[in-house]
Amino acid sequence: MVEFANFDTRHYPTVDVRTGYGQWVTSYEDTVEDLMDLAVLEGLSAPRWSEVEQAADLGCGTGRTGAWLRARGVGAVDGVDLTPEMLARAEARGAHRALLEGDLASTGLPGGRYGLVISSLVDEHLPELAPLYREAYRLAAPGGLCVLVGLHPQFIMSAGMPTHFTTAEGTDLAIDTHLHLVSDHLTAALGEGWQLAEMREAVVDGRWTALKPKWARHLGVPVSAAYVFRK
Repeated sequence: MVEFANFDTRHYPTVDVRTGYGQWVTSYEDTVEDLMDLAVLEGLSAPRWSEVEQAADLGCGTGRTGAWLRARGVGAVDGVDLTPEMLARAEARGAHRALLEGDLASTGLPGGRYGLVISSLVDEHLPELAPLYREAYRLAAPGGLCVLVGLHPQFIMSAGMPTHFTTAEGTDLAIDTHLHLVSDHLTAALGEGWQLAEMREAVVDGRWTALKPKWARHLGVPVSAAYVFRK
């Protein structure tokens, strides 16, 4: 296992996921760029979003992904998240049919129902990947897809930057960050019975440097990865 601590250049005080996102919720939408995840999802070819009748949104957060899915014709989206404050924002957004507070390894959602199980910007907070892929497999209907999009491990290593935010008091806090190689995803998912259908990697390009000029030193480095698996 590759430890993120070996690459950490920020050394911010670190909090657990529930605490961190509970505090970040007020500024989360203003700091997370669509280029990181939603633009990568847009470029996938395997999912036929408008044909999905039911989706499970694991780590649904404020409802960004759920709203994106509904805008692309997904019939109904059920969300699960660990953080009550995030779920409150998602509920106010109104994109989800149902919202549950829970662990992504044991969601409480019904099994075998969903044509799509999706997780966005979550995997770096998980010590192990297998429980997520195992639960996703339980939730998916036969032929259903599991789509995961998140930070690319090469970017995490290159930037040495954990998932972090600035509190209302101006303090930079990191949220528990774990480093998972591409092979870790493939090993975990295939081990749970998934078949790889598609994979895309997005690099730091001119769109990114326009938003974050300091990222010019990362030009060409993979920043996001999207994996699509079929049951």
